[in-house]
Amino acid sequence: MSYAAAVIGAGEDPENPSATGYAMGYSHADAYGATENVELVAVADIVPENARAFADTYDIADGGVFEDYHEMLASVEPDVVSVCVPPALHESISVDCIRSGVVEAVHCEKPMALTYGGAKRMAQEATRRDVHLTFNHQRRFGRPFRRAKELLDAGEVGDLKRVEFSASNVYDYGSHSFDLSNYYTDHATPAWVLAGIDYREPNVFFGAHNENHAVVQWAYENGVTGLATTGVGEATIGCHNRLVGTDGVIEVGAHEQEDGVLRVRRDGDGWEPLDTGGEGLHDDVYIHRAIADVVEAVDTGDPSELDASNALDATEIIFGVWESARRRGRVEFPLEIDDNPLEAMVEAGDLGVSTDE
Repeated sequence: MSYAAAVIGAGEDPENPSATGYAMGYSHADAYGATENVELVAVADIVPENARAFADTYDIADGGVFEDYHEMLASVEPDVVSVCVPPALHESISVDCIRSGVVEAVHCEKPMALTYGGAKRMAQEATRRDVHLTFNHQRRFGRPFRRAKELLDAGEVGDLKRVEFSASNVYDYGSHSFDLSNYYTDHATPAWVLAGIDYREPNVFFGAHNENHAVVQWAYENGVTGLATTGVGEATIGCHNRLVGTDGVIEVGAHEQEDGVLRVRRDGDGWEPLDTGGEGLHDDVYIHRAIADVVEAVDTGDPSELDASNALDATEIIFGVWESARRRGRVEFPLEIDDNPLEAMVEAGDLGVSTDE
């Protein structure tokens, strides 16, 4: 079966990514082009020149170029839509696509939404209307992360006791990191989180506030615990992902490793670097695999690995981190808030950073 795909949010310049935009629509478009039985037929962007440049790059006909995504949905009726806009718009645009009655799958950039309530509403609406809602946690499909999971499942380091990571921040980059942590635990149910954050200087990515420094501990109901450091303190963990088992340790992207990005240390042995077929921590081919998985989900009716239910688990921990900082104490799950605690604290002036900066 063939599918028509569309992108909402082309972006400005894929050659010059910055904290204001990565033009991820281009990466999604490349992935659709690499996926069998998918044709990219439309783009919508509120900046006409951005939409036109995107259309020229991918040979999209004039009838497939829009400023208003509502008009695009009504006119083109795409089967699959990528939402590549800032996080504050994820909820409204994704829900509109889900409610359109024509879209079978919405593949949205991460993080899920600007608020936890928004993330929950997105997932709820997709379930209610039987639409595949997925999020671009594409690192799951990278060979280093995949092989680390294979080693773990094979018992190479015994039973998993703790997941660790370092990242630049909890929300934007950390969205990948918490998703991977949950992946390694077979999506165990989170039990609680305890976190401290510091936000003394403006740190805005794609219109959303991110802390300067965080230390996070959390636990799952199966007894596995988590530990993360971000920003100023990320070198404390010093590793993209660490899996601590009863009989050894697996590390992905250790800061000090010079020979590849994956290594294992079995108890009594030194570090052994492992081959990942030349794949590193970041690769556009991971997005290709992610979108291929989304299209396969539409084909089979089975959930994608990137399903909203998995993304929501990671998102709950993220907003739990900021809620823990707001309460100055441990937060038990399920999380019973709807807002964004970090944004709320910034707006209230509790952290010394003005929303005008």
